[in-house]
Amino acid sequence: MDKPGFNQELKRRLAERAPLHSSTRNYFYDPEEMKLLLEELCVQAGVKVQLFTRVVAVQKDGFNRLTAVITESKAGREAWRARVFIDATGDGDVGALAGCRWEVGQAEACPCQPMTLMAMVAIPNPAELRKFATSSDKNSSWQTVTRDEFRSELGRAGIEPSYGLPSLFHVRERLFNLMINHEYAILPYDADAVTQATMRARAEVHRVVRGLRSLGGHWDGLQLVATAEQIGIRDGRRIRGRYRVTREDLVAGRRLPDAVTRPTFPVDIHAATPEQNRIAGATLNKDIEMKPYDIPLRALIAADVDGLMMAGRCISGDFVAHASYRVTGNAVAMGEAAGVVAALAATSGRLPQEIPWEEGVSLRSKLWSSAGGAGG
Repeated sequence: MDKPGFNQELKRRLAERAPLHSSTRNYFYDPEEMKLLLEELCVQAGVKVQLFTRVVAVQKDGFNRLTAVITESKAGREAWRARVFIDATGDGDVGALAGCRWEVGQAEACPCQPMTLMAMVAIPNPAELRKFATSSDKNSSWQTVTRDEFRSELGRAGIEPSYGLPSLFHVRERLFNLMINHEYAILPYDADAVTQATMRARAEVHRVVRGLRSLGGHWDGLQLVATAEQIGIRDGRRIRGRYRVTREDLVAGRRLPDAVTRPTFPVDIHAATPEQNRIAGATLNKDIEMKPYDIPLRALIAADVDGLMMAGRCISGDFVAHASYRVTGNAVAMGEAAGVVAALAATSGRLPQEIPWEEGVSLRSKLWSSAGGAGG
């Protein structure tokens, strides 16, 4: 989360609400505080928000331009018209419905990176878990080098988690983030498979918490506070854009003239099967040396349909590059860039690919200057 602009505003506003365990690049936040903050920011900005609604179809004109998205909800079927659309669904749902080319996983039939259902747990005496938990604050005594101690505790409870690098992250006070499970070879657009994966993962989280609590001692009173609202999907559709970020870009640390953000997160490829997880370890990217590289504006603009942009992990890239840029800090920066370009295009009657990179940079600088925020 070392990116400038909106990333820094989020961090600053969260810190005003609750203590953050943070370093220069990372921080752990209370998800309930983040939910409320994002909703408040949307209201302040005049954004119309509609929850409990899914995109199910799109409309295009005779010139292959996206003109509307169709949604379904308890309110029925609705059409939403706009001059420019941004697909921030993570799984590239809008791009796929619009007929764009896309890729998923290492090949058409996957194998995809596994999914993980995160959880929040609490303990009456958090200092007792100092030996097993990690903090992102480099000055914190919580910081640990390996996860061996936590894995050993799980073994003592007779638990072999499906994720080979089980982790506890200290969030605040008695609250911890638990990352314990892998669900393998699940396509993100297969609703039945994702449902079954979610149920298996939730059951595993409960087994782990009960097992650790049964040890007593420093685990006495461990409680499961909540599992995530949905299972975490690492590997969804990647919509083909006007530039495709590749492994070669990462290895070369490529600089591009229309860059919107510069990822520094390493290539993070999780084991594709339980066998890989047991034999080779939970992550399989040890042979890929990456350097900070640029994501260009062109990778955020759909190649096959006009009037469509992407932000987040569904942008245009290959499997290896995606394993680096898919994380939150990069997604926030991409969303900010896509929003600026979409606004310029919509208000001037142009398409996103017709907006010069310099024009977007100029508007963004003006916006942050007038708001007194963190530009750059």
